[in-house]
Amino acid sequence: MKVSFIQQANSHDSQENLEHIQKKIKLAKQQGADLVVLQELHNHHYFCQQENTQYFALAEAIDGPTQAALATSAKQNNIVVIGSIFERRHTGVYHNTAIVLDKDGSLAGFYRKMHIPDDPGYYEKYYFTPGDNDFRPVHTSIGRLGICVCWDQWFPESARLMALAGAELLIFPSAIGWDPQDNEHEKQRQLNAWITIQRSHAIANNLPVISVNRVGHELDDDSTTDGINFWGNSFICDAMGEILIQADNQQEAMHVVDINLQETQQIRHSWPFFRDRRIDAYKAITQRWRDSKNNK
Repeated sequence: MKVSFIQQANSHDSQENLEHIQKKIKLAKQQGADLVVLQELHNHHYFCQQENTQYFALAEAIDGPTQAALATSAKQNNIVVIGSIFERRHTGVYHNTAIVLDKDGSLAGFYRKMHIPDDPGYYEKYYFTPGDNDFRPVHTSIGRLGICVCWDQWFPESARLMALAGAELLIFPSAIGWDPQDNEHEKQRQLNAWITIQRSHAIANNLPVISVNRVGHELDDDSTTDGINFWGNSFICDAMGEILIQADNQQEAMHVVDINLQETQQIRHSWPFFRDRRIDAYKAITQRWRDSKNNK
């Protein structure tokens, strides 16, 4: 399968961002892509840097204008598209949602972000309700796509449950970057951790990973902070965690890469992690914390 990602810098003009994406989708198809993955909240600047009720006006229904635009691109280019929206499910209930458009433009499915951060510069709990549609892959004409979103990528359980439900690819649309005040050592340390955790999901589950991030410096609208330098570095790795392609931290990028879905079966014969799992001993994984002294 030929898979691709679009790493972009975002402006405050949603329509401009979306039109830019549509051009890149066409280019991906011209290079033979069967699947294109867009970054988290690709239509907008990253508004979660501050808590402001005005940004709820950016939200839309799953069957809103973004789905319509991406469905048209998917159908015209005969390509599967994974997009991202600020979903208005109901007044007072909003989600950070990945939508999947199949090659015929139909909505194959969606995934609502499960783990919601609440940290300086990433005030997502103010905007997003945690997802409630479980960790299950979306079935498409090209295979079963295990989609998680950004903060989900740091939790091994997310990737494992997608794999157990039959995912053939693990996909992580993201919006993550550096505090401009971080020194170079700290920046590299954070970036290495981000890449390593996702490569580990590939290895532990014998599945290829597509991780796509935004790039560029985005200020919060009232300039109370120095904003975020989104670090890009979108990448695709195979089922052994070997990086096949990686973008840099400066430029927009669109790459198309061949991946071998049969490799998963071959690797699972040699590295039978799923065979040797001790599911009888994992009950404690559902506890918030364990008292090591009392073994409870």
